[in-house]
Amino acid sequence: MSELEPLIGEPLALDLVNTRPVDADLLATPEQLAHWLGLQAERLTEPLGQPARADLAAVREVRDHTAAVLDALLHDRRPPAAALRGLADAQSAAPAIRRLRWDGTALAATPQRSGTPGARLAATLADAAVDLLTDPAIARLKRCAADDCVMLFLPAHPRRQWCSPERCGNRARVARYYQRHKATTN
Repeated sequence: MSELEPLIGEPLALDLVNTRPVDADLLATPEQLAHWLGLQAERLTEPLGQPARADLAAVREVRDHTAAVLDALLHDRRPPAAALRGLADAQSAAPAIRRLRWDGTALAATPQRSGTPGARLAATLADAAVDLLTDPAIARLKRCAADDCVMLFLPAHPRRQWCSPERCGNRARVARYYQRHKATTN
């Protein structure tokens, strides 16, 4: 497992994109994907089991397409057509069908996907990306203010600057403290 733990707590699609911190890929192996899926288990309706290399490739494609669209939005550019097409392809590879079932007192609709486990996972993640990208909150999307961080987040508070107070926020506070005390000792 990587020394760097995946950052979670943002919308699922951002958590996926944030598995690529600077100079690392936290989804480089099927085992790392299994670890990330475990961290996201409450948000995923269908367990994948032990991911295979093909599952990892499908998830990484969705991540790359989502990242390309988010980068375009951050720079006020039109999202790449290939990235939008890639997300749509991932969704259509395992379409969701709402199945009716009787829960004992009422009818309930439960989405079910067809396809391989990896295609179903990629489609679920592509759906999460579409949900994020079409949410009005996407206008608040920010990149972490730390010089060496590429993480993205949706701030709940407009003054939030860092992806995580424990990671980049703490490092920035320590650096400011060091600079202040260095200036007073010189």
